[in-house]
Amino acid sequence: MSTGDLYVHAPGEPTWQVQASGAARFNWEYDDGRDRLLALYQKGKDKQWDGARRIDWDLEVDPYDPLGIPDEALPLHGSRHWERMSARDKQELRRHYGSWQFSQFLHGEQGAMVCAARIVESAPDLDAKFYSATQTMDEARHAEIYGRFLHEKVGLVYPINDNLQSLLGDTLRDSRWDMPYLGMQVLIEGLALAAFGMLRDTTSKPLPKQILAYVMQDEARHVAFGRMALRDYYRQLSDAELREREEFVIEGCHLMRDRLKGAEVLTNFGIPEAEADELSEHSEYLQLFRKLLFSRIVPCVRDIGLWGERLQRAYVDLGVFDLGDQNLDLLMAQDEEVAEKLDAERFAAEEAERTAEVAEAIEEGARTE
Repeated sequence: MSTGDLYVHAPGEPTWQVQASGAARFNWEYDDGRDRLLALYQKGKDKQWDGARRIDWDLEVDPYDPLGIPDEALPLHGSRHWERMSARDKQELRRHYGSWQFSQFLHGEQGAMVCAARIVESAPDLDAKFYSATQTMDEARHAEIYGRFLHEKVGLVYPINDNLQSLLGDTLRDSRWDMPYLGMQVLIEGLALAAFGMLRDTTSKPLPKQILAYVMQDEARHVAFGRMALRDYYRQLSDAELREREEFVIEGCHLMRDRLKGAEVLTNFGIPEAEADELSEHSEYLQLFRKLLFSRIVPCVRDIGLWGERLQRAYVDLGVFDLGDQNLDLLMAQDEEVAEKLDAERFAAEEAERTAEVAEAIEEGARTE
């Protein structure tokens, strides 16, 4: 079935064209490179995987509760609208929220794929081009996986959120080669990691848990790549140039914060837009969710050297300044461990099942002799 038939409402033009600017850069020095970045490139090659095989697509998913999140996580919960809804309406609401969340992941992953390809084109250093090539493949795999989940398990897709689209457009239109790093590797990927992690740790459903855990294993490398490349480059910039990047970060963080309301879901259920914004804005669950979403961005921004007074004030106003002290390396290591542990548990269970089947076959054969 065409994705166009699954959209809640038409996303507009089927192809979004962004007029990008900037230079394609070639580097004829093939022997030199940063050891840390080349090691990350090697890891990127070693960690490639096939989403059609690693993920157990035979697992059933209830399309009316695809992510297994509690009712309290829905902004309508406890409101007058919630009390009036039938059980069927509440099922449909869960389906729409699950679709909206994974749809934004899907669109973000396509954006990440395009930005990674842009980095291959525009980065001046060959080691950065090497790693970005592996990331482009990672992002293609992620878009494939989220698209398959929505097509086969939910049967419903939401268009890209306006704020996410705006940040992607700003990132791609900028002619400076480091901006796809900053917009994608730090802001969008950092926010995605936190969103994936919160859902990974709260979902009661095994299939989305697998998807989120395995995607996060890749994303941890992507953020590490952005940190390495930008930290080196930003040491060379003037104060004025750093302030320009900080302004971009401030605007991007506000766009990402506003992306997370999900008010477009509520308007599909007949709730006026202003009231939908109000309900989303005051949801206790979403307030906590939004703060946690900056747990990867703030320490990364500080780490790469963007920590001017105006940026710090912006983080104070957003209520996330204290997240600057988070241990980003520890968070990334934990993401790796969760995926590896999930693999070990799955393969151990499959091996035990095969052993039991063999034993049963031997016992059956002995009885028939």
